[in-house]
Amino acid sequence: MFGWKTKRHITRELEISPPAPEAHRNGIAIVACVKNEETYIEEWVRFHRAVGVRHFHIYNDGSTDATLEVLQDVLTPLELTVVPWTMRMRDRSTTEILNGQNIAFAHAILNYGGRYQRMAFIDVDEFLLPKHGQTLEQALQGAGEFPNISLPWHMFGHSGHKVRPPNPVSLSYVMRVSDPMRRDSDANNFKCIVDPVEVTGVSVHHFKTRTYGDITVNDAGQRFSGRDRKSSEFYSSQFLQLNHYYARSEQELHEKINRGWSFDGSSEKYKQKVLSSIRYIEDNAIEDRAMVDFVVKNDIALQGRQQR
Repeated sequence: MFGWKTKRHITRELEISPPAPEAHRNGIAIVACVKNEETYIEEWVRFHRAVGVRHFHIYNDGSTDATLEVLQDVLTPLELTVVPWTMRMRDRSTTEILNGQNIAFAHAILNYGGRYQRMAFIDVDEFLLPKHGQTLEQALQGAGEFPNISLPWHMFGHSGHKVRPPNPVSLSYVMRVSDPMRRDSDANNFKCIVDPVEVTGVSVHHFKTRTYGDITVNDAGQRFSGRDRKSSEFYSSQFLQLNHYYARSEQELHEKINRGWSFDGSSEKYKQKVLSSIRYIEDNAIEDRAMVDFVVKNDIALQGRQQR
């Protein structure tokens, strides 16, 4: 048994009416919830801007470090929207915590979604790696015009690092879980890229659209139901791969556990989930240098003033 089961959050799944498309909508936006990410967010932003992300919608969960200063230093006002998002709410009748990340995603679609052809919903430790072409738009051609794309986690472990390495995250970690689709592990999940004007159902890891319901496609355009996407047949990273730098070094993993998860009230549950996941990754790791090769080939500058 690999998983650590946690209590479901209220608002884990939300139903919305899709926003109207705005005139001349175009490009790809990323939506992310962040808290105290000054150490990592510059590399993450620089990489995704280099692969064609038009705008970053950042939901700031009360950061007390220089996260916002880094963002404002790297991005122009035309590339960045920051939304204050300190959410600690419970349902009165059940005392269950509301899922603030999911509410943020719904808010982003409803308020900004009409501007873009695509919105991607990821975290700062997740990188969208084009495997076809040099940009996300080129890589997304594999999925065609389908409005709901699911990308399986490719979860990376320590790669032998005890403490934080001096080089960028995406160049330092090359050992990831061998089977991203193994269903009985905490290393099996998805993040999504959607056409926001088609979305009717919002969750952190899956979406629904008005024409196709819970039908989603992989990066190669193969259609599966939300439930069936967990089958091995769904797996593909031919065009686009989601790298999840889950653990980083052993030092950083301990820091991650001590910080806890912003939208979970139980630090012990979170700790056990993280430890279970990293044990599985480390026990089933293979080398994957696709990100390193891509960054080097395309001469992407990942470090700026804040990180040198």
